[in-house]
Amino acid sequence: MNLSLFAVAGAGIALLLFLVIRLRVPAFLALLVTSLLVGLSSGLEPAQVIDSIKNGMGGTLGFVAIVVGLGAILGQILESSGGIQRIADSLIKSFGPSKIQWSLGVTGFIVAIPVFFDVAFIILAPLLYGLANRSGRSLLYYAIPLLAGLAITHSFIPPTPGPIAVAELVKADLGWVILFGAITGVPAMIIAGPWFGRVIANKIFIAVPEAHRDKATVSNASSPSFTWVTSIILLPLLLIMLATTAPFLLAPDSALLALIGFLGHPFVALTIATILALIIGHTQCDLSSEALLNIANKGLEPAGIVILITGAGGAFKQVLIDSGVGQMLASVFIEAQFSVFILGFLIAAITRVAQGSSTVAMITGAGLMAPILELQPMSAPSLGLLVIAISSGATILSHVNDSGFWLVSRYLGMSEKDTLKTWTVMTTIISLTGLLSCLLISLFL
Repeated sequence: MNLSLFAVAGAGIALLLFLVIRLRVPAFLALLVTSLLVGLSSGLEPAQVIDSIKNGMGGTLGFVAIVVGLGAILGQILESSGGIQRIADSLIKSFGPSKIQWSLGVTGFIVAIPVFFDVAFIILAPLLYGLANRSGRSLLYYAIPLLAGLAITHSFIPPTPGPIAVAELVKADLGWVILFGAITGVPAMIIAGPWFGRVIANKIFIAVPEAHRDKATVSNASSPSFTWVTSIILLPLLLIMLATTAPFLLAPDSALLALIGFLGHPFVALTIATILALIIGHTQCDLSSEALLNIANKGLEPAGIVILITGAGGAFKQVLIDSGVGQMLASVFIEAQFSVFILGFLIAAITRVAQGSSTVAMITGAGLMAPILELQPMSAPSLGLLVIAISSGATILSHVNDSGFWLVSRYLGMSEKDTLKTWTVMTTIISLTGLLSCLLISLFL
C-alpha cells in the first residue's frame, strides 16, 4: 500500500470537512479547493489536475444539470399552481380522520418527488397547524409522518438532486434507483412516520405556535385536479422504470424497445412532464405565459446551487481516480472484503454528521466509492441499491449543523432539545431502516 497516497486521501477529506465546518466555506468552493490540493499532492502535474477537474465537472453536469433543472421547473409549477396543496387536501379527505397520519406520510412521499424538501414543508406547514388546532393533539402527531415522507423521497427517489447526483457519480441506472428507493422507502416511512409519530407525540406535547393558532388553511380553488397533479408527478417515474425493465421483455432490435428507451430517458421523460405541467398550469389555473416564465425562472434559482455543488463533486471524484488515490483506497477495502453497501453508508454518514448537508454527504460518499467500482464492477441492480445505501447514510443524525434541523425547529416551535428528540431521531430511524433494507435486498442480487 502506498502510504503517501493514503495520507493524501486522509488529508483531503479532513481539509474538505475543515473548510465546510470551521471556515464556513461554500461547499462548491471547498470541493474545488480540495480537488486542486489533492491532485497536486498526489503527484499530478498542474495541467493534469486542471484537466481532471474540467473533465470531472463537465462529465457530471452533462447529465445532472439537465435533470435537476427540469425537475426544479416542474416542482415550481406544481407549487405555484396550488397542485401540492391539492394533493394534501385530497389524500387527507380520502384516508379519513382515523388514518390521518398515513395520509400525511403518503402526501410527503409524493410531494417531495418534484419539490425540494424545505419548500414542500413550508407549503404544507399550515395544514399541520390546522389539523392540530382542530384536534388538540401534539403537533408532532401530524408533523412527524409528513416529515418522514418528505425526507425519505428527498433522499431516495429521483428526480430529487441527491440521488440524481449519486446515481451519476457511480453510473447507476435511474430506473433501479427509483425501484429500490420505493421498496426501501416504504418501510422507512411506516416506522419513522406514523409509528414513531404516534409514540413521540404521546411523550412530548408540542403546541401549535401562537401565531398560527385557530387559523384555518385556505385551499386554492383554481388549482389543478388531484388526478392531473399525480399524473404529472408519476409520469416521468413510470417512463424511466419502463425503459429499465423493457430490455428484459423485448427483443434487442425491437423498434418498440428503441421508442421506450427514448421516452424513458430522464431527459425526455422530465421534458414531457414539464411541458404537460405548463399546459395544465395555463389551461386549468389561468396562469399567463409570462407568469409561467417567471415561475420557471424562480424554480431554477435554488437548482443552480445544487448543480454547481454536484459538478464540483464530480471534479473531486475524477481527481481521486486520475491521481491513483481512489484506486489505492479501493484496493484496501477490496482486500479487507468490506461490504460496499456498508462502506458507502459509513462514508456518507460520517460526512453528514460532521458537516450537516445531506447533499454534500451523498456526493462525498459517491465520489469516494466511484474508484472502488472501477476495480470491483457491480451489476446494474446492485449499483442502484448502492445509491440508496449512500443516501441512507447521508440522512442520519440531522442536528444543529443542518439547515433542515433549524427549519423544523422554528416552524414547529420546538426547542433544540425537543428537536433532537424528535426530528434527529426520526432521520436516524430512516437512515438505519434504509441500510437494513439494502442489506436484505442485496442477499437476493
